[in-house]
Amino acid sequence: MKRAAILTAFVVAAVPALAFAAQEEFRWSGKLAAGKAIEIKGVNGGITATGTSGGEVELVAVKKGRRSDPHEVKIDVVEHADGVTICAVYPSDGAPNQCAPGKGGRMNVKDNDVNVEWKLSVPAGVRFVGRTVNGGIDANGLSADAEAETVNGGVELQSTGTARAQTVNGGITAKLGRADWDGTLKLQTVNGGIEVTVPEGLNADVSAATVNGDISTDFPITVTGKIGNRRLQGTVGSGGRQLEMKTVNGGIDLKKGH
Repeated sequence: MKRAAILTAFVVAAVPALAFAAQEEFRWSGKLAAGKAIEIKGVNGGITATGTSGGEVELVAVKKGRRSDPHEVKIDVVEHADGVTICAVYPSDGAPNQCAPGKGGRMNVKDNDVNVEWKLSVPAGVRFVGRTVNGGIDANGLSADAEAETVNGGVELQSTGTARAQTVNGGITAKLGRADWDGTLKLQTVNGGIEVTVPEGLNADVSAATVNGDISTDFPITVTGKIGNRRLQGTVGSGGRQLEMKTVNGGIDLKKGH
């Protein structure tokens, strides 16, 4: 594993009020075995991941600040049994923030406007996990399972593996290459539509619900309970695994892949 941080801070006189005053770039690259995960955890800023034929994960994180100093936001790299987790660690006026895999660690931010934009290349077989708060997540051309979680931003996932996604303010578009996931595959938002494309040989128990929007499906479904435009529960094929799609303001579209 190797990494490098490059400082390119500058101040420009008479810039517009919303212009960034300083920026700093962080680069990291490293090899991960097939089945391991590269996980990105940010707060302010989007995440863009692209599948690559290369053998290494290659990451560029650009930190930009208007009032706050980008240098105060550290990029931590944590290696663990399941792969590598890379976090934007903001300064804290209480308990220190900490980078840790999954739901672990601490990522609180107060009065800091530094924005971190993440761009990374993901090799074949390496799982992608992206987590942020204020920013979208766009992951395309992946060849392993993908997971995305944000609050204010849309999610787009395209993989030959499976895909899970959650947001609050934004739509979800997910294209899965496999339909053999374990447990429940959830795609959930509040303000936005959900479009999911899965292979035509799908066997799943499907649950879909919206408040303001319609539900459509390319698959024949054996419906359980009442049939309605805004709630659907039933079985595709022989059923078995769980597919759950929920929103409040937006439609749900279950599409058949080719």
